[in-house]
Amino acid sequence: MNRKLATAVGVALLVALAGCSGLVGSTGSTGVDAGDDSALDRNIEVTADGEATAEPDRATIRVAVTATGNDSGAVRDELAASDDEVRAALTDWGLDEDDIRTDRYDVRESYETRDDPERTRYQGVHRYAIAVDDVDGVGEVIDVAVDAGADEVQRIEFGLSEEREREVRETAIENAMANAEDDASVLADSSGLEITGAYSVSTANAGVTPYRVSDAAMAAESDGADAGAATGVETGDVSVQVSVNVVYAAEQA
Repeated sequence: MNRKLATAVGVALLVALAGCSGLVGSTGSTGVDAGDDSALDRNIEVTADGEATAEPDRATIRVAVTATGNDSGAVRDELAASDDEVRAALTDWGLDEDDIRTDRYDVRESYETRDDPERTRYQGVHRYAIAVDDVDGVGEVIDVAVDAGADEVQRIEFGLSEEREREVRETAIENAMANAEDDASVLADSSGLEITGAYSVSTANAGVTPYRVSDAAMAAESDGADAGAATGVETGDVSVQVSVNVVYAAEQA
């Protein structure tokens, strides 16, 4: 082999070996020693719930008109006539047409006569969902609907307007974050760590729990009302819940 070529190959081999040796045991700035605790990332991750409540500023009333007859067409006609009366009465009271929507409409053969070919009877129901922004007027709206032909008051649900719900949700998030910080502080103290700040934050499982009035509760309020007074309806606070996931950065205390 040519002497100059052999010399060059030998030098290159020595350089390569030296480089490999440095990579295997390097503790310089290009690598991190596994025993250096200060270089390890520390964090505390917690999930916490928060809740806030507020008085309702809107309500949804579900009332129904029912009809029965030996002819399905007659049942539909009766429901249609009642529909005109109910809507007219509610709009005269002050509601908009958009506040009164059909929640369910059904005409079918009665269960009691399906197995009796000699007798056919039909049942019909037209249920309305009535949105009321004036919570204090719920009892009056019920009376107007019943006087106009509604046969059933099936459910009353008190809730929040979109703007009010956003405000209450912000408070719920603040409460959740406070709970998360408390939990993280306890974890840090018990682990010999100190929290230095929040690394990441996210929300999950947000929800609203409206206040619902049972038929029994509404009936009890109505029975105790004075003659000529509007139907009394029990009200209560609406709850907004939210969960937060927070990752806190921490260091050795």
